[in-house]
Amino acid sequence: MNALEPLGLQVAAAGLLALAIASGAAVVAYPLRRLRLTWPQRGLYALNTLLCRTLWRVTTTGPLPVENHQGAIIICNHRSSADPCFVEMTTDRVVHWLVAKEYYEHWAFRWLLRAAESIPVSRGGIDTPAVKAAIRIASQGGLVGLFPEGRVNFSDRILLPGRPGAALIALKSRVPVIPCFIRGAPPARYVLEPLIHPARVEVIVGKPIDVSKFYGREDERGVLEELTRRFLREIAALGGHGDFQPSLAGRFYKPTRQRGQ
Repeated sequence: MNALEPLGLQVAAAGLLALAIASGAAVVAYPLRRLRLTWPQRGLYALNTLLCRTLWRVTTTGPLPVENHQGAIIICNHRSSADPCFVEMTTDRVVHWLVAKEYYEHWAFRWLLRAAESIPVSRGGIDTPAVKAAIRIASQGGLVGLFPEGRVNFSDRILLPGRPGAALIALKSRVPVIPCFIRGAPPARYVLEPLIHPARVEVIVGKPIDVSKFYGREDERGVLEELTRRFLREIAALGGHGDFQPSLAGRFYKPTRQRGQ
């Protein structure tokens, strides 16, 4: 993602603060049934609900098909920096998203991402500490969110080439994988840009993908690649592209406009 412009960041941050203040009543009235969230998380969820219902008019095809205390890996396409906000509307639990380390450590976002219990990850290759953290959370009954494309897709393609992280974490943690497709996400060349773009977003929730026959086989040649392609096909099919032929990203792959990817 492009570097943030300081002035634009300050303006967007000021707008976010104003929205947070305006949603104070929603925070106070937030349902007590969500006892699994901390109070800061309840406030963030209330603000997220306000934005999703009013600014982005988010609808979903249903809740995530996972038991209350069951771990799972959530995968979906990635068109906007606000995509995790949309997926959160399908569950009353915290989704631990893998987030680029530069944003996790940025002064404007670190408080938010820490409160949301996100997992910082380095770009390119496999970040071993991040993978281990995701495996631990999922295997202990938590929800972990990943974007198999590895970055926001600004191209005309349905999905960018996929990376094997989601497959590896699913096999190591031995939990199901739930695909989702987000349609109508607002553009996001900059992290906070969705806050100035009204949209009509739909989150299509798929059926869990059973990967149990591959348990213990993550080191076998071709297994992670096979599963990654399957994950991408499942995501694309939810968006109405059942004939999509996925590809895989090399270790140092980076999409460019010249490639059209």
